[in-house]
Amino acid sequence: MPTIYISIGSNQDAERQVRYGLKQLSYFFSDLHVSHVYESEAVGFEGDNFLNLVASARTQMTISQVDHAFKRIEKQAGRVRGGEKFSNRTLDIDLLLYDDIVCEKPIRLPRDEVLYHAFVLQPLAEIAPNLVHPVEGKTYETLWQAFRKKEEQKLWAIDFDWGNGN
Repeated sequence: MPTIYISIGSNQDAERQVRYGLKQLSYFFSDLHVSHVYESEAVGFEGDNFLNLVASARTQMTISQVDHAFKRIEKQAGRVRGGEKFSNRTLDIDLLLYDDIVCEKPIRLPRDEVLYHAFVLQPLAEIAPNLVHPVEGKTYETLWQAFRKKEEQKLWAIDFDWGNGN
């Protein structure tokens, strides 16, 4: 059964949205594991701080089915698609990795943000430090240690109340 890695983020009613997103993901996917929740400033626009985390899970769904499930959860959480790329988000769920598949369609994998955004790379390195990026050929821990934008993309782990004993 393939392993997937998922980024989850929100900056609108973020704690509730993150809890909601993870609860919904647990209905679709098995063996869900999560990183710490990280807080970071908005990137590319002025807005409230984001809460972000990365989760791994197992699935028998195809890449297209996984992407469709994510869009459905986002829509149920009140996300309206369209508009600007960098903007406030009720809930943002993205497929980062699907095993070690490299593809352009139905979506680009591995997702580019893995290498360019601290709020994706640090939590991914936390839960999968020895996993090797299928294009770069380096572990996520090595990629995080070499990440050059740590000072301009600050983030910090927070205590997060999952509200259900997690």
